[in-house]
Amino acid sequence: MYAIIQSGGKQYKVAAGEKVKLEKLGQEAGADVELPALLVVDGDQVWTAGQKGGYKVSGKVLADGKRRKVLVFHKKRRKQYKKLRGHRQPFTEVQILSIDKA
Repeated sequence: MYAIIQSGGKQYKVAAGEKVKLEKLGQEAGADVELPALLVVDGDQVWTAGQKGGYKVSGKVLADGKRRKVLVFHKKRRKQYKKLRGHRQPFTEVQILSIDKA
């Protein structure tokens, strides 16, 4: 069984027991998190968010961190213009505990 969840404008495929790095949630380590499921697949059965019932994905916040640095370089040729900047995107690591009916 797996589910598709949405967090921070992005969608993630998760299953129970997985660790997922989501966009920063702003919660402390050890806090419980519930995320709505957009799609749930269990063998041959498929459930979508518009159908009756509903599913939720339960998880536990493990830690916050920053991803690898991405370098952004701008240059205009023959104008002596160069600019180099770096960016590290923050994330929250979540342990997926279960996928349950709401």
